[in-house]
Amino acid sequence: MKIKGIIVPLITPFKEGMVDFKSYENLVDHYINEGVDGIIPLGTTGESPTISNEEYEEILSKTMEYNNGRVKVYTGLGGNNTIEVIKKLKIAESNKVDGILSVSPYYSRPNQRGIYEHFKRISESTDLNIIIYNIPYRTGSNIENDTIFKLAELENIVGIKDCSGSMKQTSELILNAPKDFSVLTGEDVLFYTTLALGGDGGILASASLRTRDFIKVYNYIKENDHQSALRIWKELDEFIPMLFEEPNPTPLKYCLKKKGLIESDEVRLPLTNITEQLEKKLDNMLLL
Repeated sequence: MKIKGIIVPLITPFKEGMVDFKSYENLVDHYINEGVDGIIPLGTTGESPTISNEEYEEILSKTMEYNNGRVKVYTGLGGNNTIEVIKKLKIAESNKVDGILSVSPYYSRPNQRGIYEHFKRISESTDLNIIIYNIPYRTGSNIENDTIFKLAELENIVGIKDCSGSMKQTSELILNAPKDFSVLTGEDVLFYTTLALGGDGGILASASLRTRDFIKVYNYIKENDHQSALRIWKELDEFIPMLFEEPNPTPLKYCLKKKGLIESDEVRLPLTNITEQLEKKLDNMLLL
């Protein structure tokens, strides 16, 4: 079955330098009760670069325990060392996740052949479903559509989190998407546009707030009620940019703390907490 709908990448709550599992369980329950189609622990929204190997295993194990089979779980698992990524697959497999979200190799800036071989080797090393993640403004290299189409031929590469930065590339990808291959936007501000073109949903950090409204937009468009979807989307479109004025997930953590969903908005360096100016803007937004 295709991956569809609203999938929330989870923040990792910290308290006094440690993972706050009480708040984390609260988040998992909250988003499932809101009606999301899936959750993603240990992505960049979860500050994965600052998570130790021991924490990674514990967070993933706790995610599966708290979820208890209620929604799909795709864990963040990527990197620019193909061999190390493959080794880490054992952790995901032992926790019986539904799949992985794997970013294109960063910093090394491989060519298209290198990108293809990287994901092909991962694909051959596991039976888990793989969502590839294209975000060239972070990784330094774009996964071109021809490469995506070629990767989609591999049985367990089932979708993409698309942050290509090019509406032309995104449009061509959606309009020519391979059968049973899911195109999920990771560009929050393009969620409505992606759905209107025929995209399958979104992996959206901003859906951590006003989750039900994002779900309504998705459902209205799938019911071909674009006017109702647009009416809600206009409201969402106003607050999304504020969540990215400073590095994700720092504004999001501030909001989640203000809403009582987590105890602390603590982040790990090199991230720092948001400025007072943004706090005031977010406070006003949360009152709406």
